[in-house]
Amino acid sequence: MSSSSYKVAVIGAGASGLTAIKCCLDEGITPVCFERTDRIGGLWHYTDEPVEGQACVMKSTVINSSKEMMSFSDFLISADVPNYMHNSQVLEYFCQYAEHFDLKRHIQFCTEVIQVKRAKDFPKTGRWEVTYRNNGTSEEKTVIFDGVLMCSGHHGEKYIPDIPSLRDFQGQVLHTHDYRVPSGFEDKKVLIVGIGNSAGDVAVELSHVAKQVWAGLTDLSLF
Repeated sequence: MSSSSYKVAVIGAGASGLTAIKCCLDEGITPVCFERTDRIGGLWHYTDEPVEGQACVMKSTVINSSKEMMSFSDFLISADVPNYMHNSQVLEYFCQYAEHFDLKRHIQFCTEVIQVKRAKDFPKTGRWEVTYRNNGTSEEKTVIFDGVLMCSGHHGEKYIPDIPSLRDFQGQVLHTHDYRVPSGFEDKKVLIVGIGNSAGDVAVELSHVAKQVWAGLTDLSLF
């Protein structure tokens, strides 16, 4: 099979999805990208309201990699942009990237992939059966692809550990997936469970408004 007749499904139009589309085009492969929202950018497209199953940065999030390290080799970030960009500048860069390489014409927006499984002839062809749904019309279709690139990220679903005492806690419990701004935490005592990137960001931000902030708890039995 020639590369020009090879068709690949790209799931997600965030940073990985956009570059996946570009790489397919570079190799003469036909990409079909499915994006369940009406925009590109993935978690870098900030929304005030949390959406279940959809990742999003905090309003104040600044990238923790310099622009020189995160810049795509075939489309460098502008010299007048700060070394560590605000999330809005990161999104703007992705939009510029998509426009420069005309990537949006390969994206089906408001379209959610609901199933990916091996085609009946998979042992012989390696092909995949992709079922997707138009979020506007609810119409479902199933199409055979020669390959699938999963570019949906790993921050969409919340993980909340099973802490028995949490059920009896009378205060507010919020996962960082749903955190956007520090308003509402003024003069409060805040416990942050975890010490990953989002925990560190929230701890720093809330330290400016909260009465006290504890972070980095690893022994959940103490909670």
